[in-house]
Amino acid sequence: MIIQLENTISPQNLDLLKREITNVKYSVNQVSTQMGNYLVCIGKDEFDIRSIGHLSGVKDIHRVNEIVKLVSRKWKTERSQIDLGDGVKVGDKNFAIMAGPCSIEGEEQIRSTVKQLVKSGVRIMRGGVYKPRSSPYSFRGMGMDGLKLFSELCKAEGIKIITEVMQVSQVEEMHDYIDIFQVGSRNSQNFNLLDALGGVDKPVLIKRGISGSIDELLYSAEYIFSGGNEKLMLCERGIRTYERAYRNTLDLNAVPILKEKSHLPVIVDPSHGIGLRQHMEPMALAATVAGADGLLLEIHEQPEIAFSDGQQTLNYREFEQLLEKIKIIKEVL
Repeated sequence: MIIQLENTISPQNLDLLKREITNVKYSVNQVSTQMGNYLVCIGKDEFDIRSIGHLSGVKDIHRVNEIVKLVSRKWKTERSQIDLGDGVKVGDKNFAIMAGPCSIEGEEQIRSTVKQLVKSGVRIMRGGVYKPRSSPYSFRGMGMDGLKLFSELCKAEGIKIITEVMQVSQVEEMHDYIDIFQVGSRNSQNFNLLDALGGVDKPVLIKRGISGSIDELLYSAEYIFSGGNEKLMLCERGIRTYERAYRNTLDLNAVPILKEKSHLPVIVDPSHGIGLRQHMEPMALAATVAGADGLLLEIHEQPEIAFSDGQQTLNYREFEQLLEKIKIIKEVL
């Protein structure tokens, strides 16, 4: 059960409300976010929720019989929208393209990518400055120096930034330089990191774990929401299965299922999902048709010399062709 509180509820009425909930053998968890104040109540016994709903200070009350509560669409039936400012929005009929290189490599590369995004009308640039790599000998990113340069060049052109945060200690130092924190697949169940991101007032995109279930992805989002941050996006990026013909199995079934289960925007990352540049376009188009709220795409001026993941990265011409086809599909839909 979720109770949305009036912002003006008095301490006395809040105490009375909590006592009434305890009396019906439900536990009470108070959650305060950027957008509201809630009581998340867990219990098994059935009772008439109107006996609590009429109390002073209760704005709304819903019974939510789902594994997750705050991210469930059983509670919030309207789609959530993430407002990044300057007219850049994600979700609720705002289809977002987030494009850029796998890794930030230097000033020339950033300038080239920003120029291409401005030309294409894309307002969000992706790029990793901290890179979790399977091999310790692979390029692992430029760190904070790279992020500061990345931020400076993008802000000058009105481009928003999404980049991956890997550990709790990075959250505070990255905060002022980014617009969206990305939680990578390897960290989707790093609960200390999720708790830390619950305490920030910046949007968070959470990728599905390497072999994670849909329920586990929703639980990860619930961690952040219950910590105080409602600005969340879910990302399907493919899961590891027995198939070896491509990098991951891009589970497009997840798009309608997630949108049925949750009110949060759903983003698809076809670059990691299939991992093969020549097949990126059809998977991106399929994700669009499946109902995704946006795409996370890897692009590079010369993918052949990219520091990381060049095999799944589009060049600028391929990127422009994809955007044209997405535009046609969105018009048809």
